[in-house]
Amino acid sequence: MQDETTPTDIIPTPRMFSWARNSTIYRIERRMHTEKQLFDAISRKAREKFEDITDTQVKALADSAVKFAYDNKALDDKAFAEISSRSGMRSGRSRRAVAQKLSQKGVARETAATAVAEMDDLYAAVVLARKRAFGPFRKVELDDKRKAKELSAFARAGFGFELGKTVFTMTREEAEDILDAGRHL
Repeated sequence: MQDETTPTDIIPTPRMFSWARNSTIYRIERRMHTEKQLFDAISRKAREKFEDITDTQVKALADSAVKFAYDNKALDDKAFAEISSRSGMRSGRSRRAVAQKLSQKGVARETAATAVAEMDDLYAAVVLARKRAFGPFRKVELDDKRKAKELSAFARAGFGFELGKTVFTMTREEAEDILDAGRHL
């Protein structure tokens, strides 16, 4: 015997659509989302909220939430990527690290590449050095162990060896000049 799918199994109820709309408003009022983040959040919450909801209904609700957010200009992956890249740079993250984070959040590769292209990795590396008291901001004597620790921290942060070495060897005045120039970005 074949199990027939009725329209109620496919189309979400008006109550479900209303919930999805309200949930979308709640989420986008609190912080920016990418399309993927919003889609995933509505899907996850719909499964928790409604018993016996079908995968088709979940997808329809998530799609309607994304459409609602776009229609109200509350969802913009390009703006999200640009804001994230500027914020990342100001907090000492490399282009590579920011691009990876954007990719994880579902931002298209081209959009992420365009956003991180405007980042200044030298400025970001100097910010990281200041935060971690490395290179020109070092407060302790330099020994081989400390040198290895600092250079490997730059590498783990996604900065190339040459850039890490440049920041590692610059004077405090040079670093301060880079920070001052970067504050206008």
